[in-house]
Amino acid sequence: MGQSKLLVSIVAGAAVGAALSMLDHATREKTIASTKKMKEAISYYAANREELQVLVEEKVLAAKVLCESVSDNVNTIAEKVDEFKDLPTTIQGMIEDTKSAFTLPHKE
Repeated sequence: MGQSKLLVSIVAGAAVGAALSMLDHATREKTIASTKKMKEAISYYAANREELQVLVEEKVLAAKVLCESVSDNVNTIAEKVDEFKDLPTTIQGMIEDTKSAFTLPHKE
């Protein structure tokens, strides 16, 4: 059995697609501008590694805060779901109490 040509076909298709998209002038200009900007950023952070480290630490801290916030929100939602699970029982009890209050004979 021969090797699967799926990966080769995917890579070839991506290369052909990229080449065809470069025929459009606007796409080509945007790609060149993005590549230049990325090159400048890489050069800048290669020369200023401390700044890159601070930037990465800030992003990690922001991600950690976001994760904690999501975790708190999930816990709050779970608590509310538990409260709603008990709600039908509470409502059933209130209905039975109301029903019994109206069906009991009143003594005067």
